[in-house]
Amino acid sequence: MHSIGTTRRVSLALLLALAACLAAFAGPAQAKGKQHGASKGTDVRVMTRNLYLGADLGPALASTSRAAFFEANGAILRAVDASNFPVRAKGLAKEIQEQEPDLVGLQEVALWRTGEPSAIVVQTGVPTASKVKYDFLQLLLNQVNKGKAKYRAVVVNPEFDFEAPADYNGIPHDGPGNGAPGLLENTEINGRLTMRDVILVRQHAGVTVSNPQMGHYSHLLTEEIAGTKVTIIRGWTSVDAKVRGSAKFRFVNTHLESFDPETVYPSIRAQQAGELVAPGGPATGRLPVILVGDLNSDVKTEVKPGDGQAYRVLKQAGLRERSTSKPLGCCIEGSEDLRGGSAKDFNHKVDHIMTDAPKQVKLLRSAVTGRTKHNGYWDSDHAGLASELLISH
Repeated sequence: MHSIGTTRRVSLALLLALAACLAAFAGPAQAKGKQHGASKGTDVRVMTRNLYLGADLGPALASTSRAAFFEANGAILRAVDASNFPVRAKGLAKEIQEQEPDLVGLQEVALWRTGEPSAIVVQTGVPTASKVKYDFLQLLLNQVNKGKAKYRAVVVNPEFDFEAPADYNGIPHDGPGNGAPGLLENTEINGRLTMRDVILVRQHAGVTVSNPQMGHYSHLLTEEIAGTKVTIIRGWTSVDAKVRGSAKFRFVNTHLESFDPETVYPSIRAQQAGELVAPGGPATGRLPVILVGDLNSDVKTEVKPGDGQAYRVLKQAGLRERSTSKPLGCCIEGSEDLRGGSAKDFNHKVDHIMTDAPKQVKLLRSAVTGRTKHNGYWDSDHAGLASELLISH
């Protein structure tokens, strides 16, 4: 005959076994996020990732003649080939898969297309090239969703969209316009770059989104390139989200101006930050905001005087940091193809995760990703940034 104590132990063992069977029957959990109870909140993982468009546009923007402009365009296209996004996408996908973010803000999600050489597009400003050379979004999704669909794009915002002739092969005097009057001398192809900001959402993880929005800033950089004025269009994307029963929040993703002229004050990127937090702006409203992106700005690690202006605008509007600064994540220098460079190049911060509801959105942990090479390449000239946040109910 069992004692009472023994009977209780057997009953407890049976209950535990039954619970295990029920859990197995129910199948695996949808996500690793934790519930912290009704009084505390829910874990939510977010990430910001600049993909690097594949080349430095600086030489083209600085061109003073059409010949130099076409030559620079050819160098850009060759650099895009050399920086090999189809391979880099594998490393970027690995970063995302390891961090398992519920929402991802992507910047510099380039779409490179080509067409027949024509200088008319420079004059009209209306791009026409349609043959896809590299679609960074599709290439990344192909890698991150291998085996199972894990992420989908819910907002894709086309921004800077520019096309021009290029001396793609770098061989003088061999273009179809060679020897003829006009602007096609020494060009073999038109190259077209469409820049995009994108939000990815994790599937089968209890994430629901609504109210997808996108927009362009009204404060924009305009450069005169070889006699033609070119405006660099930048913008933002957003969704309202709930994650595994969390309180609803607004997720905003942006890329502020990179080529900020030092002569402009307040800087263009600071004015863009002001648009984010102006009354009715995308980073405002009744919902708590989580803002991610490449802000090209930081106070503590600014490279040049004035680089911190945009970050100060956001801080003054009440946004607070929800990511780590250790180690730093920007940027690989002097290696356009991303084969060279060193982790020592990461010496300042431009990528951020912030919130306007610091009492409701707490930081649990944050990680910098992509500070080592994959498959012989850095995944991007930036490192990535991921944070696990506790959103209270």
